[in-house]
Amino acid sequence: MWVMVFFDLPTETKVDRRAANRFRKSLLDDGFGMFQFSIYTRFCASRENMQVHINRIQKSLPKKGKVGIMQITDKQFGMIELFHGKKEAYMEPPSQQLELF
Repeated sequence: MWVMVFFDLPTETKVDRRAANRFRKSLLDDGFGMFQFSIYTRFCASRENMQVHINRIQKSLPKKGKVGIMQITDKQFGMIELFHGKKEAYMEPPSQQLELF
């Protein structure tokens, strides 16, 4: 089983940024890995183990923002299709070459 945590937390003030970083760090300390910027995942061997981690997340929820938790099977996680775009490289125009006689 996999636990996926999705969150959208405010970062306008210093207090909000601190709360968002504290929540993100609590996920990392609990063994979650970053899947995307605001999506963290963790594999759990059983439903009981998964519930332990969900309870930990609920205890560390920030006061503001939105947090979602999704539970999916290993088979469902394996069917995720990932697409990575290529980063466009800026090509500098060729410089003029001077000829000396």
